[in-house]
Amino acid sequence: MHKIDIDLVEMTLDVMKYTIDRISATNSKIGKPKKESELKALVGETVTHEGIGGEQAFKLWKNHLMKANVPADHPRHLAFVPASPTRAAVMFDLVTSASSIHGAYWMEGAGGIFCENEAMRWMVSLTGLPEGAFGVFTSGGTAANLSAIVTAREYWRRDDTYKREKGLIITSIGAHSSIKAMAKVADVDILLVDSEEKLMGNDLRKTIDSLNFHQRKRLFAVVATGGTTNAGIIDDLDGIAQVCETENLWFHVDAAYGGGALIADSVRHLFNGIERADSITIDPHKWMFSPYDCGAVIYKNPELAKEAHSQEGSYLDIFKDDGAHGFNPTDYQIQLTRRVRGLPLWFSLATHGTNKYKEAVERGLELAQLAGKLIANEPHVELVREPSLSCVLYRRIGWNPEDYTHWTYENHKSGFALVTPTKWKSGNEYETVSRFCFINPDTTEKDIQMILDSMK
Repeated sequence: MHKIDIDLVEMTLDVMKYTIDRISATNSKIGKPKKESELKALVGETVTHEGIGGEQAFKLWKNHLMKANVPADHPRHLAFVPASPTRAAVMFDLVTSASSIHGAYWMEGAGGIFCENEAMRWMVSLTGLPEGAFGVFTSGGTAANLSAIVTAREYWRRDDTYKREKGLIITSIGAHSSIKAMAKVADVDILLVDSEEKLMGNDLRKTIDSLNFHQRKRLFAVVATGGTTNAGIIDDLDGIAQVCETENLWFHVDAAYGGGALIADSVRHLFNGIERADSITIDPHKWMFSPYDCGAVIYKNPELAKEAHSQEGSYLDIFKDDGAHGFNPTDYQIQLTRRVRGLPLWFSLATHGTNKYKEAVERGLELAQLAGKLIANEPHVELVREPSLSCVLYRRIGWNPEDYTHWTYENHKSGFALVTPTKWKSGNEYETVSRFCFINPDTTEKDIQMILDSMK
């Protein structure tokens, strides 16, 4: 065997050992970032003319660079929307990369796309959308929301009346930041309903009635939220759907975070009306236990998405030939080049079954209610509002914004926990508060109590 082959085998074994150690660890540490100058001093020049060798590069990763990251699956990482990919999904993410599948067209990626579509059918079934609805996996919620709104805009512009108009969409201030970001990219204006609480159909009705003639002419879509990132609030999907149907507006539901809860019997009724949506965003890398980056966009009528996104080029004609019969994911979202990012989800679902997924999501909901009870029993903290889905907003009595920031950094610096503050609008004022978001079913009551105790 050539030396290069021996080196490759040894490196493969090193990588596999690292992977096994990582996914089997039961007491991992929360890493913490370092300044770029600190990291540079630790590792030196890593990209050189001659290379530093795989063994040295891997050693630098394990000894220094790996420790400057915060693993999103740590049981005391309760900030933002964390992640908790199953071991099966993580392992198959390796297989996905090693298989080197281009997931844009069936001709090149039939086996991988077949698996993605199996997982997608399950996701679509959770929504209750009518027969014919389907979707594709994207890099995340921003790409999914953008793909949906571009589809909606192009459908709206079928009418020549709107060809030269700049579109307008309505959502609430509680909507995810990606809605504003994708509106910029899609070059549409956005009107925010000033409420962080549940957006009701009546509020939407009043907002539309207040528009001037030109604004109403430009309005083509409404974005509701199926679980706000900040507080887990689910908008009045049924009421909003009714207004959209009456006004002939595209109804998009951003359920990137909350969509995982569609599988939970205890809260499924809160999503009533989602089956009336024209498009839905769900991120499996949030509450469906997939590795990053795995989002999804689902359409009631996928052909409208195909009209909006299908790319043309002589070098692409072969993929659309009858001989390449099959589903082409690139036709339904903004990306041409794509990995089969839904493959780890499929393997995890096939391995564990959907009942295990239901149990894991229900555990996240249970942890939020448990945290609410623990907070109610402590004199130094209080709930800002009742827990919603797996989000809990609470305040430390007597603290100012600087206290929350200092507490967050100290806990993170010590490697204990990552819990970050957020802002909540009460009346006309914004208040800094603390926030839990439970995704990882391995988080315990003891973890929650220790975090609350650290605020004393």
